Amino acid sequence: MEIAETTVTDLPDPLPADLVVLDVREQHEWDAGHIEGARHVPLGDVPARVDELDPTVRTLVVCHVGGRSARASAWLAQQGYDVVNLAGGMDAWQGAGRPVVT
Repeated sequence: MEIAETTVTDLPDPLPADLVVLDVREQHEWDAGHIEGARHVPLGDVPARVDELDPTVRTLVVCHVGGRSARASAWLAQQGYDVVNLAGGMDAWQGAGRPVVT
């Protein structure tokens, strides 16, 4: 299965209100800074907490550099969720000068 992927430069600024951002990093990474309005579900918790997500709403999946979010995106897509992986993750987000909150 091919994973849908996007880059920070391809995302509108600000992000659309109907886009859910799912951050799958660990707690300490989240605490250091995340995208405003994002939902935090560490990668290992995604299967147990998948019912917290709406499969019909486009979800942007984010991690540190894109590996964990790619795994989460692949799994969620197999479950029928409308997901896209953020290539480069939070490194790319911050590198592009996009805002983070702590």
